[in-house]
Amino acid sequence: MRRIVAVVLAVFLIGGVAAAVVAGREDQDKSTATKTVRGVIGSEKAEFFADPDVVKALAAKGYTVETETSGSWAMEGLDLKGHDFAFPGSQAPADELAKKYGVRQPLPRPFYSPLVVVAHRNAAEVLAANGLATVNKGNGTLNMTAYLKAAQANKTWQQLKGADKYGELTGTLFVSTTDPTSSNSGALYLAAASYVAAGGRVAADTSAVGETAPLMRKLVSVQGAQQTSTDATFRDFISGVGNPLVLVYESQVASLLVRDQSVDDLTVLYPDTTANSDHTVVPLTEEGRALGELLSTDKELRKLAVRHGFRPQGASAEFTAATAAHTTYLNQKLTGVRQAPVPASKVLHEMARQARG
Repeated sequence: MRRIVAVVLAVFLIGGVAAAVVAGREDQDKSTATKTVRGVIGSEKAEFFADPDVVKALAAKGYTVETETSGSWAMEGLDLKGHDFAFPGSQAPADELAKKYGVRQPLPRPFYSPLVVVAHRNAAEVLAANGLATVNKGNGTLNMTAYLKAAQANKTWQQLKGADKYGELTGTLFVSTTDPTSSNSGALYLAAASYVAAGGRVAADTSAVGETAPLMRKLVSVQGAQQTSTDATFRDFISGVGNPLVLVYESQVASLLVRDQSVDDLTVLYPDTTANSDHTVVPLTEEGRALGELLSTDKELRKLAVRHGFRPQGASAEFTAATAAHTTYLNQKLTGVRQAPVPASKVLHEMARQARG
């Protein structure tokens, strides 16, 4: 009888242990299970979402994020069925997408980045010697009024004093940008340039666009073929090919600096009138909205955004602290930089269309 009881108890014990193991596995599966959300993003955020630490931080909050890249303005022409969110590089294309898909406001805006012009040191010094910029070691300010006058007059590098010392500085003086009809940075460049050219007036309608259209067309046509993303133009610049002046996001520069990559020949010129790129999430599902809000509020994800060079909304101290060792290249407080108002989306579209001719 005692032997029978012992066998029965053993069976119950084994069963209890097995049940506990199964329950533990179920709890573990629940704790590591993630919701997969799909989105279309600007190429400048591709490295952020591919970062293993970002993937891990998102998984800890229950998300697996799958992304594909597109020019911010080109997103409007995509079929976003089956996607949870779109993440263009500024508010204007985001508002257009929100209108198209009936997305409720406000839209999450986790972080932003001002537009800057990266220059090789020789080019920056020549600009400074000719009154087109002020330079202090690795950063400086691009005088937009003087630069636009030079562009209007079809100035060449050879006409600038001091340029003859550098064989690479030849041809027409211009800033390389992305295609403004498909890319956010190219469109924002036109917004800032037209604002300066119009004497500090933001274009309110197509008539106002026409006033500065000839100059905007000149700024674009001199470039020839344009890239659709700043990712490609910045890679070309860093590798030493292409134009000596290139418009990029500050975040692309800051990301290199924070990761201690070599930028010896780099000078970062902040246009004295520029436009900020407010990276804005357009939630197409509730999961997409939850992700956008998480990117805005989660401390770890904000920290990782700074590591990729972005400035988190509403907390300049986070960016300042993370980039404290790199003030040679970065204007942390954007001293001397004015923010140009961005025209309404419809007007900016027309500006880009006319600039492309």
